[in-house]
Amino acid sequence: MSGEEPEAALPQAVFDCSLFLQAALRPDGPAGLCLDCVEAGAVELLVSEPILAEVREVLRRPELKPRRKGRLTDRIVNELLSWVEAQATLVPEVPSVFSYARDPDDEPYLNLAVASKALYLVTRDRDLLDLQHPDSGPGRELRRLAPQLTILDPVEFLRLVPSPLGGTT
Repeated sequence: MSGEEPEAALPQAVFDCSLFLQAALRPDGPAGLCLDCVEAGAVELLVSEPILAEVREVLRRPELKPRRKGRLTDRIVNELLSWVEAQATLVPEVPSVFSYARDPDDEPYLNLAVASKALYLVTRDRDLLDLQHPDSGPGRELRRLAPQLTILDPVEFLRLVPSPLGGTT
């Protein structure tokens, strides 16, 4: 034995699509700082093919460009997509174990979090955040499947995860 302690596993997180959009629009905002935590090695970002497909589709929507006054340029979109593909861990097979009738489009994020045993699902989506409420029937089922999972917004996430600049944010 070398006497060295094994490296502790990074906390794992799933970010929803809106977080990537917000990070592209405001890299210095909370969503952008969440990506900084990934780049600094404070957290491991998990993605799946369905999530990558949605992120690509949303970031490339033509209707977003005029409203955002050119801030969402093709260059910014391509750089962010390349960054996600390079930084994130792709989980190739994600079983569908949790159905969410309130918003089925959220199921890829929830199923990835369950399958990977992620600690965090970071979102501003009210449908997802409501699953944390103790009186939520679907939330109780999700907690049964993934008791370690916390669903929280980017600001709360930044309070829990060590800052890339040292300490917590």
